[in-house]
Amino acid sequence: MQRILATACAGMILALGAHAQESPLRLGAGFHYSTGDYESSTETRITALEATARYETGRMVYRASIPYLFVKGDTGVIPGIGQARGAPVRSGSASGLGDIVLSGTYSAYYDPASTLGLDFTGKVKVPTADESEGLGTGETDFAILADLYKTFGPVTGFGGIGFHIMGDAPGLPLENAWSANLGATYKLDARDSVGAMLEGRERVAPGGARTRELTAFWMRRLERDWRAQVYGLVGLADGSPDVGFGLSLARPF
Repeated sequence: MQRILATACAGMILALGAHAQESPLRLGAGFHYSTGDYESSTETRITALEATARYETGRMVYRASIPYLFVKGDTGVIPGIGQARGAPVRSGSASGLGDIVLSGTYSAYYDPASTLGLDFTGKVKVPTADESEGLGTGETDFAILADLYKTFGPVTGFGGIGFHIMGDAPGLPLENAWSANLGATYKLDARDSVGAMLEGRERVAPGGARTRELTAFWMRRLERDWRAQVYGLVGLADGSPDVGFGLSLARPF
């Protein structure tokens, strides 16, 4: 599982609309659920309740997410990592605060005439999850990402690459990894947009597998500038959940 949910989907699409944002501060909440076997004989279900914040100033957009996790299944599966500890398989359940994720995105280039844009993002995962419960690794991770996008009438195509620097936890050596995504959105009208994204990442755990997920989503602009998003995903590799879905709401302040 590349992320607790397909937050790349939400983050990328909000970035595409950053140039027309009415309010600099936007707060939100989300629900995310996924299930998969992650190369084991046990199904693992991960549920996340998430609080989010987004603040825009000049060419910068800052984001923060704070999840609360409920995990049931293979104790070797870590949210955001996948199968990390290997055999023997042991079933269990845990709940608690997940890892806080902070990021800053810089709009390096945007040309209104060609509608071509380029963003760079730095991201840090703060180890607030309890590693003894299997909710995280207990280490700080970093990521550097570059995203390119262009609009063609009602269609916006986007793609990006990233490099993830994983902290080494005692007894859990993790490997740095590359990731990539490719997708498009289609603006149905002034309120609604739909889209799809394919994303993947190299394996980060020696006993794990690479991730690859296909996500479809629908976004709606509600009254008083509330924003809603619903998504569903299917896993296309052993390191990803088999299926997942979620929804989120956000409003300006």
